[in-house]
Amino acid sequence: MKSIKRETMSKQVVDQIIELLTSRQLNPGDKLPTEAELTDMLFVSRPVLREALSSLETMGMIQRKTREGTFFSYRIGSKPFSIMLALSAGDIPAVMEARMALELGLVTMAAEKITDQQLEQLAELMHAMSLNTAGYEQIDKNFHRMIAYSANNPILEGSIDALLNMFDKTTNQIAQIDRDHLVTMQQHQAIFDALSKRDPLAAHSSMYIHLSQVRAKLVKPKLR
Repeated sequence: MKSIKRETMSKQVVDQIIELLTSRQLNPGDKLPTEAELTDMLFVSRPVLREALSSLETMGMIQRKTREGTFFSYRIGSKPFSIMLALSAGDIPAVMEARMALELGLVTMAAEKITDQQLEQLAELMHAMSLNTAGYEQIDKNFHRMIAYSANNPILEGSIDALLNMFDKTTNQIAQIDRDHLVTMQQHQAIFDALSKRDPLAAHSSMYIHLSQVRAKLVKPKLR
């Protein structure tokens, strides 16, 4: 590891510790050196090191276990993505575009990987939504979350929850969206049918139609 110059702060310590992972000196799940060893290796004070470790823990990069030590996480959760999203809070076009970019890729992969059990869970969610003509936002969110998880990609799993939660927080700040229950059900059915047929192109097209309609209701076109 490179020594840290005295004038630098915890961010550079964070970068150096992450470099242990990216350089494969350590792997996910491995135990980090002790605080005493890290302060010697990085030439920093213990308060600076502890600040860096706290930041890494907040981001879900590391886990501290009492009497065992500090370990790199096996999977990075949604915290890093949540932090980035927080910087765009209230920016409806940016949040909506991020959702489209992520979900269109996820539904395409889901069409290739989704299991029969996951399809059954989607069908149950659609049935629940058919019984709730009002106040079905949480069921809607779970429908999209299940599709994302069906892509079975650990790198992207941590992103979808943070993005859907930020979408809700952002849209709650504006007037209630004009939701059409029948249209939403029809669009979800089209997505489900494409996934059932394991058809990536149809799944992408159906999701694009659905999210484009949501975007049209949220993002007003700019006047020339």
